[in-house]
Amino acid sequence: MSQTVRTRPDDSGQALSEAYDTALLDLDGVVYAGGLAIAHAVESLGTARSGGMRLAYVTNNALRTPDAVAGHLTELGIPAEGADVITSAQAVARLIADQLPAGARVLVIGGEGLRVALRERGLEPVESADDEPAAVVQGYGGPDLTWSRFAEASYAVARGLPWFASNTDLTIPSGRGIAPGNGAAVEVVRIATGAEPQVAGKPLPPMHRETILRTGARRPLVVGDRLDTDIEGAFNGQVDSLLVLTGVTDGAHLLAAPPRHRPTYVDADLRGLLTGQPEVVPAGDGFRCGGWTATAGTGELELDGEGEALDGLRALCAAAWTAAGDGTCGLDGGKALARLGL
Repeated sequence: MSQTVRTRPDDSGQALSEAYDTALLDLDGVVYAGGLAIAHAVESLGTARSGGMRLAYVTNNALRTPDAVAGHLTELGIPAEGADVITSAQAVARLIADQLPAGARVLVIGGEGLRVALRERGLEPVESADDEPAAVVQGYGGPDLTWSRFAEASYAVARGLPWFASNTDLTIPSGRGIAPGNGAAVEVVRIATGAEPQVAGKPLPPMHRETILRTGARRPLVVGDRLDTDIEGAFNGQVDSLLVLTGVTDGAHLLAAPPRHRPTYVDADLRGLLTGQPEVVPAGDGFRCGGWTATAGTGELELDGEGEALDGLRALCAAAWTAAGDGTCGLDGGKALARLGL
């Protein structure tokens, strides 16, 4: 990844939906939040799809089956089928199937999405450590998953069985706020056993592998709202990424991002798929985008000019990441971001 936000896929200024054949879209914070569609998501995805871009929905949430997720998207006005959805449950099931014989029993600590994915790979889900499982798999089971399930996993892992986790996201967004995610549940078993699981979900390679195998994408664009899962996953997969600011990432986190967390493109929401992005160019000691010029000053990032707030953010990213090199930018960007309303 380059040190600056690359805001133009090529010299023609074509839309991202034309420059890439497949959008690999995160769901929570990108397409919907609290179960409701995010502003401009339905219309933007419909336009991108009608223009020939394939849409694939890639989620670390292992609770729901792909068909259930597709049904939810369709209800929101985004027509989708189960084959359009790739989950961390599918990625971890393939990871397990690569290491165990067909028909092997796997203790499931999680929801129906995990059980369906295991059966798809010819594995048998079981519910107890006394059912002679050959491995343990842990995925998000929803707010009603009982404490006894973590104990069941701990009993089996302590016996030396291979332990797998769909993902290790510590939190998950809900309609009422931020709730503990599967990573928090994994920590419970880790503390009880001292063991370490094999993890499949974003940002790790098994998830990217599953996504490419299922979509056949040749020029994919990862679209997400989280730097440490979506954008790092794109970095690990060596593909381009678009960060949208409809989820958990704010301007301060973006400016401080290390190389593996730096997106190729930045935009406000999914309308960014439909545009040719404005150019970021060197300007004296800094970088210019639109009407803004950003420089790395003494102790802080400085911003001059006027115009669209996102153009100022893009210029600031270029200045911050260039100053940071392979590290994290320690310059204060607070004043500059405040000027942009970000």
